[in-house]
Amino acid sequence: MNRVAAAESILRIRVKPNAKKSGLLGRHGDAIKIAVRAAPERGRANAEVLDVLARALQVPPSALELVAGPSSPDKRVRVHGLEAAEVARRIAAALGESR
Repeated sequence: MNRVAAAESILRIRVKPNAKKSGLLGRHGDAIKIAVRAAPERGRANAEVLDVLARALQVPPSALELVAGPSSPDKRVRVHGLEAAEVARRIAAALGESR
């Protein structure tokens, strides 16, 4: 039986907690920089990162999974259901970049 792997990709994220406003800030090397209003305590900032990213990618929060960096400003998030090219296109659109 042949199985087709579900579409997914990994995003590198750089988080700026305790910001005045939440949202995508731009690029940070090969990562996406995200500002969140939440403090980095008890998972609040991580939850807000996933919420901001879900809105930018136009996916439900359940399509995102924090896979590395729960206590670090550098994180990796798995996006379920989207190919890497589509994730890149949606991030570029959310950042106002032309592709």
